[in-house]
Amino acid sequence: MSTLKTTENTPVIPLPTGLARTLTAAGAVLALASTFLAWTWTADFPGDLTVTGYPGGLQVLTLTGALLTLIYAVSGHGVRGLGWLNPAGGSHAVRYFALGTFGTTWFTVAAISVELGGLVNLEPGAYAAAAASLVAALGALGLPSGASTGRALPPARPLPSWAEILIIVAGFGAGLHVFTYGIGTEDPELFVGYMILVVFGVLALIKAGVLARLSALTAKHRSVTLGAAFAAAAVFPLTQSNDQYTLVGVNILIFATVALGLNVVVGLAGLLDLGYVAFLGVGAYTAALVSGSTASVFDVQFPFWAAVLTGAAASLVFGVVIGAPTLRLRGDYLAIVTLGFGEIFRIAMGNLDGVSGPQITNGPNGIPNIPDLVVLGYDFGETHAVGGLEIPPFASYFLLMLLVTALVVLVFSRAGNSRIGRAWVAIREDETAATAMGINGFPVKLIAFALGATLAGVAGTVQAHVSYTVVPEQYVFAGPVPPNSAFLLAAVILGGMGTISGPLLGASLLYLIPAKLQFLADYQLLFFGLALILLMRYRPEGLIADRRKQLEFHETGQLDVPEQRLPEGAVGITKAEA
Repeated sequence: MSTLKTTENTPVIPLPTGLARTLTAAGAVLALASTFLAWTWTADFPGDLTVTGYPGGLQVLTLTGALLTLIYAVSGHGVRGLGWLNPAGGSHAVRYFALGTFGTTWFTVAAISVELGGLVNLEPGAYAAAAASLVAALGALGLPSGASTGRALPPARPLPSWAEILIIVAGFGAGLHVFTYGIGTEDPELFVGYMILVVFGVLALIKAGVLARLSALTAKHRSVTLGAAFAAAAVFPLTQSNDQYTLVGVNILIFATVALGLNVVVGLAGLLDLGYVAFLGVGAYTAALVSGSTASVFDVQFPFWAAVLTGAAASLVFGVVIGAPTLRLRGDYLAIVTLGFGEIFRIAMGNLDGVSGPQITNGPNGIPNIPDLVVLGYDFGETHAVGGLEIPPFASYFLLMLLVTALVVLVFSRAGNSRIGRAWVAIREDETAATAMGINGFPVKLIAFALGATLAGVAGTVQAHVSYTVVPEQYVFAGPVPPNSAFLLAAVILGGMGTISGPLLGASLLYLIPAKLQFLADYQLLFFGLALILLMRYRPEGLIADRRKQLEFHETGQLDVPEQRLPEGAVGITKAEA
């Protein structure tokens, strides 16, 4: 049974309940109406907020937030047919939606004033929106929470299977639309407003219990969920008018796939690897050397499947060679050794230029002119028409990388649930205890290290063809542009160690946000560090917690331990014994 942990049944601002509800609803209505007015007199501000009667740019975000605030405010009055929006009850959801609308609106007003040179550039619509969003936020903060700490979600009303499947499909469709909107934002101001509203919106849906309901449905219909997720991802490149946005999606998949491989090493086996990006580089360099590049010293052009196997095998060999002498170390010592390996790889690739070493990698200039993939006569570098749909080059690479990601997810899932996977988890939790129980730690850790390296090498073979050039500076420990070892490790920790969806989500956020906030320049790492500090303070388990570690307390004070079916002959404890 899922539970909802909430604060006490007291408002943040002491207001009469009737007055608070009126202020919330009235503020939301006025904020919504204000988006149809001009907010500034000049089109110099991104999004053209000068049009009356047609919201644009950041006005659309305020309109969306105000509409959701109004809907949840009305649902709190017990309106028939809206109870499914807030299964947890209470006013937490409307608070977060109101705060998200307030934050987006006031950010817009401040951005207009700063970029255009003062408050004089604001039109009456902007003042009305700021005042209305403030009224809605104050009213929402004056509402009582209406829910007690640790209260379990009420049982959901039984629905036919087709209705539950339709809800899952609608959920993935909504997620695809939100993600596509974020990638398609060209202006940094619009992306910042988008992130403000999305963060508060996700918190609102968590507090409302909507995501818990959806999670229960996806667990019930696992095969449908996997199909819907794959279909939503496959449709993404077909919704993009600009092929550069699809390229962002390709790089996100590459980053996410490598992060998932690192999750085998860090999340399952508990081995801190600070040089993991080197395995991505091994796969990329191997593919560049055997794929027919004009700068390659080897006059060969392997087919794609052979290049993938060669890149994976090279990364596997490097993983075993580096892991065999170092995996007897633990903790900080292992981290230092792997960090040294990552730097040695980058420096070595820069010195194999025919001067400091043999001519293999062309030194710091790298290996350029890597040709596009051709698989069964299908050229990934050309635009194709399939069933009346145009598939541009990066869309083809996106679909290929999606298949690679699905393969890596399958391998991770099977390995994590296998006998070796359980041994990895035992070593992660306490290697001494695992050894005492008969687990030979060294070969088990070496398998994890080799598997993680192999998965990174597979992703590297595709990255070489997507980027057309491979240079040593792509594979550094830390830098403003992912993938690098620091960002890969952060993606695993941010998303949730030991999970599948966690690193995928973490990698998507850590690639998309820096790509959209390049105007911050050197301040990116500052905000990135602050975000990690806040995350470690308030959600140390990551955005998506590992269910193996998730223990929740009910009002009775008993531990809610998910029962797991143990293999025949295994020794375990029952839920009652826990």
